[in-house]
Amino acid sequence: MTLSAFLLLLVIGLPIGLILCMAALVFIWETNNLVLLESFPLKLFSSLDNFGLLAIPLFILIGELMNGAGITQRLGRLAAAFVGALRGGLAYINLLANMMVASILGSATAQIAMMSQVMVPEMQRAGYERAFAAGLTAYGGLLGPIIPPSIVFVVYAVLAQVAVRDMLIAGILPGLMLTGLFILTVAFLGWRHAYPRGERLSWPQRLRALRDALPMLLIPVVIIGTILGGYGSPTEAAAIGAVVATLIGLFYTRSLKLSDFPMILLRTGLNSALVLFLVAAAGVFSWVLIFGQVPQTAAVWIQSVAATPFAFMLLVLVALLIVGTVIDGIPGLIMVVPILLPIATEVYGIHPLHFGVVASITLILGLLSPPVGIGLYVAASVSRVNAVQVFWVTLPFFAVACLALVVLALVPWLSLALL
Repeated sequence: MTLSAFLLLLVIGLPIGLILCMAALVFIWETNNLVLLESFPLKLFSSLDNFGLLAIPLFILIGELMNGAGITQRLGRLAAAFVGALRGGLAYINLLANMMVASILGSATAQIAMMSQVMVPEMQRAGYERAFAAGLTAYGGLLGPIIPPSIVFVVYAVLAQVAVRDMLIAGILPGLMLTGLFILTVAFLGWRHAYPRGERLSWPQRLRALRDALPMLLIPVVIIGTILGGYGSPTEAAAIGAVVATLIGLFYTRSLKLSDFPMILLRTGLNSALVLFLVAAAGVFSWVLIFGQVPQTAAVWIQSVAATPFAFMLLVLVALLIVGTVIDGIPGLIMVVPILLPIATEVYGIHPLHFGVVASITLILGLLSPPVGIGLYVAASVSRVNAVQVFWVTLPFFAVACLALVVLALVPWLSLALL
C-alpha cells in the first residue's frame, strides 16, 4: 500500500517532499505503529540537526550574490581571451565559463538558466545553431553540482553520514574529467561542422581580461583552499566565500547595491527552505524504509542479479538514469540513497564516497534527459527552442557523459585519489 500511495502521489504531481512525508505516514498507518507516529515530528527535526547542512544556504547565497555582481560576464571574457580564436571558439568559451561558474555556484538549474541568457544569443549571432547553443549550455551546467561547491554532494554527505569535506573533494577529478571530455567533443564537432573561429586577442588584451576576472577567481580559490588546506569546514568556507562575493560586488564590480540585499536574502531563504525540507522529509522516509526492512529485501534481489561490484554499479547506473529522467537530482538522491547505499557498502564493499560520486552524477545527467529533464527544458525555455530538438543535436555530449559514468564506476581511484 505504501508503494501504491507513493506512485499515486508522484503521478498526481505533488512536491516530492510532501510525497515522502505522506508515504511515511501511510506506512505508519498500515503497520499501526503508534511509536513511529509519535516520533514523526522529532525525526523531521533531527534530520536537520547537522552542522554540514548550513553550507547549503551559504552556497545558495554565493550564487545569488554572483548573479548580482556581474561575475559571469567577466569570467566569459576571460575564457574568450584564451580559447576564443580556436575553431568553435565560442563553444569552448561556453564550457570553460560554465566550469568557472560551477566552481562558485554549485546548482545545475540556476547555472543553466543564467548561462543560457548570456551565451545562447552570443553563439547564435556568431552562426551557431540555437538548439546546439542551448544544449551545450545545459551540458555545461551539468558541471555545477559536480565541481565544488556542490549542494547535491552536501545533501549526499548528510544522507550517507560521511564528511562533507571529503565528498566535495571527491568531485574534483570527476568534474575535471567530464570537462575535458566535453572539450574533446567540442573539438570533434568543430572540425566536423567547421564551426567559426573567434577573434584572436593580443597578449596585453588577454592579460587585461585576466586582471578583470582575477578577483572573481578568488571565490572558488578561497572556498576550495579553505577546505583542502584544513583551515575550515565546508560551511565556514562557504561563509568566507559569501563575504568575498559581497566585497567584490560592492567595491570591485560595483554592480551590487545595499538595496539589493533584501531580495537576495529572501530568494536565498526560499530556495534553502525547499532543499532543507527535502532533507527533513528524506530523514523520515529512510527511517521508515529501514524499519520496514526495504534495504534488506532489495539486497537479496540485487545479489541474485549482480555478482560483482562493477555489475552492481552498472545496474545502479541504469536504474538511476531512469529515475533521474523523471525526478530532480536532490529528490532522486534522497529516495535512493537509503536503499542502495547500505547494499553498496555492506554487500559489495564499495566506498561510500565512490558510490556517492557515481550516483549523484547519474541523477544529475537525468536533468538533461527526456521525458522530464528539467535542465533541458530550462535551457530550451530560456533559449526559446524545442527541448526535444536540443536533446538530439547534443546527443554526442550525452553519450560522452554516459561513457564518463562507466569509467567512474569502473575506476574508484578517480573519486578517491585526492582524499
